[in-house]
Amino acid sequence: MKRILSTLRIAARALRRNKLRTLLTMLGIIGGVGAVIAAVSLTNGAKSAVEAQIASLGQNVVQVWSGSMTRSGIHTGWGGAGTLSIDDAEAVQREVPGVVAISPEVRSGAQVAAGNENWATQILGESDQYFNIRQWPIVQGQGFTEGDVRSANKVAVIGKTVADQLYPGEDPVGQIIRIKNSPFTVTGVLQSKGFNTYGADQDDVVIIPYTSAMKRLLGVTMLRMINVQAASPALLNPVEQQINGLFRQRHRIGEGKDDDFTVRNQQEIADAATQTTKTMTWLLGGIACVSLVVGGIGIMNIMLVSVTERTREIGIRMAVGARSDDILVQFLVEAVTLSALGGVVGIGLGIFGGRFLASLLNSTALTPVSWIGIAFVSSAIVGIISGFYPAWKASKLDPIDALRYE
Repeated sequence: MKRILSTLRIAARALRRNKLRTLLTMLGIIGGVGAVIAAVSLTNGAKSAVEAQIASLGQNVVQVWSGSMTRSGIHTGWGGAGTLSIDDAEAVQREVPGVVAISPEVRSGAQVAAGNENWATQILGESDQYFNIRQWPIVQGQGFTEGDVRSANKVAVIGKTVADQLYPGEDPVGQIIRIKNSPFTVTGVLQSKGFNTYGADQDDVVIIPYTSAMKRLLGVTMLRMINVQAASPALLNPVEQQINGLFRQRHRIGEGKDDDFTVRNQQEIADAATQTTKTMTWLLGGIACVSLVVGGIGIMNIMLVSVTERTREIGIRMAVGARSDDILVQFLVEAVTLSALGGVVGIGLGIFGGRFLASLLNSTALTPVSWIGIAFVSSAIVGIISGFYPAWKASKLDPIDALRYE
């Protein structure tokens, strides 16, 4: 223990002797570790926000979109063609094992009004199961019922933004909202969900029975999409495969022909949404690794200079009984100390820098504890690797030649 403490004291004294050089040597490590921590904090914060928004889609959700087919060389895209019917939705509930709820969907933009107030918003036609599928609680009043859907009743559940715009300071439940001049009775107000990953306000919405939307407002017979809820996460892929097979059969799509629908489960949507953040993490991580390598080269260079400058000191230590192993450990400890101190400072600057950039970008920064440990260990390893050769070279000096060195 005494030998270890003595070695640490000698290393600390050597580093304090050239404070400016020590600081400049540490800059490469500080920059590399700081860049890693800042990059991981920003991308992890963005990933967390995306995952939260994907989770807001509901629990165990599979979405079936109309369209995404190619005809005469034209790709229509999701929702671009009316290829889904109410019968398709009912077939999913009836024939696909593991499905616990469905909500056929149509949507449209419309001007809505209440009293002297009016507001342009999004109209969603859904089933009564939609609120459970989306895990979207109603904080005032209640949702519409299966009977409302069957009878195409003029009832509506509104989002928080619409409630604030049309009924400021009032209770909207039981009041009339006019959608395209058709009067609907407000039965409930949804809990606020905030903005989604695309910057759209999820609370700026009016939800009515899909039958009411199709018959009383839009005059359409086809659906834009179908929301499907599986019984468990393990059933997401099987349910998706079953729906693919069912719809290809129902729509008489031959072998080798393009589907006229698109099926995506919640995990696939999440993976697609977080792919950009994963790419950025690897890119910024690669840049940071280059910076760490440069920092390691700087440490090796300075340690080689230090060995040359302290050749006589090494000779004196060997003359009074220091072994080659002691010299090796001394210089190795100096290199690791340089690198570890740079890592600690870099971690602090990275956390602060990540949060500062997140505030500028109106985002969030989350620093995983595991990455703090990884960054510190990486900086220490860089110190060991870059300091080993100079330390080995110092330990191999001949004591007589070292004492004669001027």
